[in-house]
Amino acid sequence: MNLENLENKSILMFGKPRAFNEKEFHQEMKFYKINILDEYNEEIVLVVDGRMMNPYEQNTSEELYKLYSTKLEFISIDILEKELVKHINSDTLLMSLKLSHDKDRLKNFIKNSCLSDELFLKLLKMYKWNGENFFDNNDNRDVSAAIILRFYKKIERNHNVQYATSGFVHLISQTNNEALIKELFTLEPLQNSFDKDKNDSNYKILTAIAIHPLTPKDILKKLIQKSNSYMKVLISIRQDCDEEILMLLYESMDEEVHEALSYNDSLTKEIVHKLLNYNKNVNNLAKFTKLDEDLFTLFANECLEDLALNESLDTSMQERLLLLNSHAVNIALASNTYINKNIIKKLLDKNSSDINSALYLNPSTPEAELEDAYKNVSNHVNLAYNKNTPKYILELLAKDTDIKVLYGLAENPNTPVDVLYQLQLDARLSRKVKENPVFGLHIETKNLGWL
Repeated sequence: MNLENLENKSILMFGKPRAFNEKEFHQEMKFYKINILDEYNEEIVLVVDGRMMNPYEQNTSEELYKLYSTKLEFISIDILEKELVKHINSDTLLMSLKLSHDKDRLKNFIKNSCLSDELFLKLLKMYKWNGENFFDNNDNRDVSAAIILRFYKKIERNHNVQYATSGFVHLISQTNNEALIKELFTLEPLQNSFDKDKNDSNYKILTAIAIHPLTPKDILKKLIQKSNSYMKVLISIRQDCDEEILMLLYESMDEEVHEALSYNDSLTKEIVHKLLNYNKNVNNLAKFTKLDEDLFTLFANECLEDLALNESLDTSMQERLLLLNSHAVNIALASNTYINKNIIKKLLDKNSSDINSALYLNPSTPEAELEDAYKNVSNHVNLAYNKNTPKYILELLAKDTDIKVLYGLAENPNTPVDVLYQLQLDARLSRKVKENPVFGLHIETKNLGWL
């Protein structure tokens, strides 16, 4: 439809507007010189079905459609309001709201679902929370609900989430909208929550922002500067931190943060050496640091078993560790998910039950080796947990009576869905099956609900 075609013409409207409040809606109609009537006459060119139509209006609308559907256009209020929104000049609206200080009008526009996300975020920036929390008063509650309703995915499955602070946490975890994360971070209730306990509801929103992959660097820096150890630990284990962020975290001189950093494989050599000066987290560093020859040599003199678990070991490094002929180091190598296929064969040749057990649990072990391992019952538990075990073997293992084997199948994301359905009938396994991500995704996709 085109609003210009309705200029100086009359429309018949039943019920009420939906996205606009009545005052704002009539102002828009007046601006476009559209006359709104509540009874039919010959001048009417358009009939609009609004929300909250009473039975009389519903019947009248249906009768008019039967009589004049070839002469008049019949639309819902949603179509008309979406067209109105297209013609709103955002700069004019923002200036008008800024000059008027009309909080009710601002709130009504924030609640308007027809506005673009870009304009919505600009309006949200103007809203004053007056030192109160998201749901402390009616106005703040309405605005908070509008944010969650607009951006929460599949909200129809979680009807009351717009009235809970947890709705913000879930919304942030779902979103891929960096602009939304930026605006939520600046909201007054969150800016007053940096020093809260980690169980505080607003602090949980901040932690969701801290771990989100799209959170901008400037926000991460502010969180490091303003928040406590718990928040800094969460940022320390992010794998996408650049050198500046990592150095800021190190310079906090917080032992908990330093320990968290030792698990991060993105550390620069400079920070690795700084952390080694404390000699407290050398085992973690040996296991997680991205290695080069110098670091390999350094850690080879410190903690060989942890070094053997390091996923950045190249084939040459693995060969050198194997040549040490250390049983403990070989078990660690056999557990390394980035182990070279030739190293696997050499480890199997040692005929060690401990080493073999680690290999049969390792998803990097070739299927042919796992198929051969199935012949020995003592390997069944590890095969049940191994994501690389062929599906036909997992189906055979489902006939096992050993509860340890069945636990492994219930947790294994490679277990066929048909097998998982059968396992969840066992009360001992039901919870583990429901926690299996593949089974959960299947249920969500098929929309079957939990059995």
